[in-house]
Amino acid sequence: MTELTHFDPQGQAHMVDVSAKAATVRVAVAQGRIVMLPSTLALIADGRAGKGDVLGVARIAAIQGAKRTSDLIPLCHPLALSKVAIEFELDEAASAVTCRATVQTVGPTGVEMEALTAVQVGLLTIYDMCKAAEKGMLITDVRLLEKQGGKSGHWQAA
Repeated sequence: MTELTHFDPQGQAHMVDVSAKAATVRVAVAQGRIVMLPSTLALIADGRAGKGDVLGVARIAAIQGAKRTSDLIPLCHPLALSKVAIEFELDEAASAVTCRATVQTVGPTGVEMEALTAVQVGLLTIYDMCKAAEKGMLITDVRLLEKQGGKSGHWQAA
């Protein structure tokens, strides 16, 4: 197992010094889904949700979530993101919406946390916009799918 980097030799939490690391193109892709009743999914698909365009608002929220990750996760570095792309897929068979975030920067540290935060915020926004119709929605399967760049190179989920 790799040593955890967010602790100094005395075991105190600290923000990792990345100043000596090379600035490279860093990309991360994360995904998650929210499962709901078919009637709730139909509200989203048909644009009949009382609060408006659910996926449009969730897309903007997810982008904002990626940009604000360092405000939410205490030891994350603030990053200048060069790309945040959010895709939604409606799955009628599973009665679910999948959210996929692709985040990119050029810098000394990766964007995995930004991609994961974008997915969570996007899915939470769907929940918020549809909670009047259903309170039992389930956010699930949030995970990193792929990362590129940096010393560790390319990684992809099995």
